[in-house]
Amino acid sequence: MFSTIARRIRGESNALYRVRDEVRASGRPVVDLVSGNLNECGYVFPQNLLEEILVEASRRSAVYRPDSFGQAAAREAVSEFYQRSGCALPPDSILVTPGTSLAYWYCFKLLADEGDEILCPRPSYPLFDYIALMGGVNLVPYRMREEEGWGIDLEHLEASISTRSRAVVLISPHNPTGHVASAGEIAGLAEIARRHDLAIISDEVFSEALLPEKRSLAPAPLPRPASSGAPLVITLNGFSKMFALPGMKFGWMALSGDREKVRQALRSLELISDTFLPVNETVQAAAPGIFQLGNAVRFEFGMRIRDCWRRTEALLAACSGRCSYVRPRGGFYVALGIGDMDEERAAERLLRERGLLVHPGWFYDMDPHHLVFCFVQKPEVLEDSIPGLFEADPPAAGGPGRSEPEP
Repeated sequence: MFSTIARRIRGESNALYRVRDEVRASGRPVVDLVSGNLNECGYVFPQNLLEEILVEASRRSAVYRPDSFGQAAAREAVSEFYQRSGCALPPDSILVTPGTSLAYWYCFKLLADEGDEILCPRPSYPLFDYIALMGGVNLVPYRMREEEGWGIDLEHLEASISTRSRAVVLISPHNPTGHVASAGEIAGLAEIARRHDLAIISDEVFSEALLPEKRSLAPAPLPRPASSGAPLVITLNGFSKMFALPGMKFGWMALSGDREKVRQALRSLELISDTFLPVNETVQAAAPGIFQLGNAVRFEFGMRIRDCWRRTEALLAACSGRCSYVRPRGGFYVALGIGDMDEERAAERLLRERGLLVHPGWFYDMDPHHLVFCFVQKPEVLEDSIPGLFEADPPAAGGPGRSEPEP
């Protein structure tokens, strides 16, 4: 009765989350140190400001006049956002989407036929596996080297290209390592893309969560593939992390590169989007106001995220000798190296003994042995939780088999 895809997508939770459910069922609290939902961490767009924007937006969108690319005012607001950072992405190169997850599916359907390949970084995020499955494409990993600050191994990337390769996914800032691709890495990636006629899908959802160098007060600007010489770049972003508005479901795809490739891509994307018209019209009408009135909010969030990392780094310093890590340059997450500890048993132990939910590194296809957590938390959560990560004796390497992570 069911499709092959339906049979491959399973609804049951993995072993770690079954332990979480057991702990909660026993009446003990669980501190979720992996959720990237900013609202749950105390980051909330000012309600009075949002209500004012939405009331006015509802008036402007009272008559339904859909646009396949998204309402012109919304696309102009996105374009102006990039112009302020020195990146020219005109409104007619932008397609509005209900967040980046569906935008990835659009990209995969636009660029690849059944069985074609998309190169994706390793470590990666489990959600991509499900999107690729539903898009009918194969993900081919390219390596990020922890010993080089989680830098992109461009030689390995190019060696992974085949005649069925169609695009390269770049996530910068990267989840979960926190690596920010340098201008040199982007130039090298663009050159590889041009040699092999590949598109670059540039995921920049953590672009507003940049961290400064250790002795610097402010982070450096984000290098963007949109300004490179790649034949086609599709830049993805949205309101979820930028303004702590995940429930707004507002994102975009901004296309740049060779003029003819951009034209052909936009023509196909127009039909794909017109088939679904998935973006709420009131949300689109609210986008210009959120960009205009939310600048101070976005700046404040960035300051608070940087403060979270400073607190986290100070707390991790007290665990010297028990863990190691590559200092993230952006994003919300840090991957802790835990020597020869069994990462899955360590994560389960932390749940049972401390009520702390962290992820073992293999959830992200990361080499052993790591624990991954989100450092964007309330100060009291960081201070209560991080010391508890290493208070008990660690479990030895070796342990139970692995189960599928939740997307």
